[in-house]
Amino acid sequence: MFNILKWCSILLLTLNVTGQKNMPHLTKGLWGGNLQLNNNTILPFNFSIDKKNKAYTFTIYNGEEKITLIQDKGTKDSLYLSFPLFNSSLVLKINNANSISGYWLNLNKGANYKVPCELIPFSKIPHKTLIEPKPFSGKWEATFEPKTTDSYKAIGVFEQEHDNLFGTFLTETGDYRYLSGKVNGDDLLLSCFDGTHAFLFTGKMKNDSIYGSFYSGKHWETTWEATRNENFQLTNADSLTFLIDTTKFHFELKDLQGDVFSFPNDQFNGKITIIQIMGTWCPNCMDETRYFKELKNKYHNQGLEIISIGYEVGDTFEEHAAKISSLQKRLDLDFKFLVGGAANKDLASAQFKMLSRIISFPTAIFIGRDGKIKKIHTGFSGPGTGEYYLNYTKETELLIESLIKEY
Repeated sequence: MFNILKWCSILLLTLNVTGQKNMPHLTKGLWGGNLQLNNNTILPFNFSIDKKNKAYTFTIYNGEEKITLIQDKGTKDSLYLSFPLFNSSLVLKINNANSISGYWLNLNKGANYKVPCELIPFSKIPHKTLIEPKPFSGKWEATFEPKTTDSYKAIGVFEQEHDNLFGTFLTETGDYRYLSGKVNGDDLLLSCFDGTHAFLFTGKMKNDSIYGSFYSGKHWETTWEATRNENFQLTNADSLTFLIDTTKFHFELKDLQGDVFSFPNDQFNGKITIIQIMGTWCPNCMDETRYFKELKNKYHNQGLEIISIGYEVGDTFEEHAAKISSLQKRLDLDFKFLVGGAANKDLASAQFKMLSRIISFPTAIFIGRDGKIKKIHTGFSGPGTGEYYLNYTKETELLIESLIKEY
């Protein structure tokens, strides 16, 4: 299933690296990174250091995804590497050419959310004896937090190349993005580190089932289990949020300049409009935003507009607007941006009372030229989900093309 990812566009964020005049020599090539989530649990990730024109570049790999970090500041023996879209950084000390240590700072979780981090070149990592790997490829019906009132379903989709494992989990409100890792005997390990999330999945196969643990950063841990089931489906994401008030869809919020924006209005009358409810801190939202940029470029001349409403970390309108404005500039987005307020689904639900409830960031509302809601899609299955992403993009473009033909 995931062979198709090899043909998908790879996220590569190339950014200027500064402040390297007196940096000591570092071994170039692939490195292994470790995040110490707790005393007994390490999340591994893939890292590379390259050098061109006397300047180093630093890149994190999550399967098919590449994230090149920004070197903001530092001294001759330190590194301060920021993630390009999220309010987080790696704060590191160069011990020598083959050793870097420090911590991951995630300001979205607070000023003191720090996770210890170590980096070492792959060539220096001790070789481990490999047990012949069991086969994990295929589609799995997964349950997280099983046997509790908080349990929820997911689809695990995995592709295995000997002891290398790739894939993701899809839930009803989004996916766990690009996961990669290893199989050793009947044990699996999958991880993702994208700057806002640090996901680690461990599991053991018993007969034709998997039993494991799921860690999100240092603050969350639960269990999961899965059985093979090629026919399992989640609830349709177009049915989770729905219209409960049949009067005309409307809302009123502030734009980035603080001016009140009301919808509908003359500017959007007769337009096909996507209302995106999102947050700049949310990787699934960023995947959706990149796709919506493609849609806007493809269909804008035929009447498509996008209004993106940000629900953000921070206490003030100014903080929220600054985060949204930064995203707009970084991704060069020609959307109409509005400020929803704090990153809170109850707040979003209160602002859209004509809908049943906002249960996920992102949520996309598709409106026809007649001003009526045509579809509400909860969550987003990004490019890390392979055929699920391709099916969604195909369905979405067929919907937009049908709405174009309505007039």
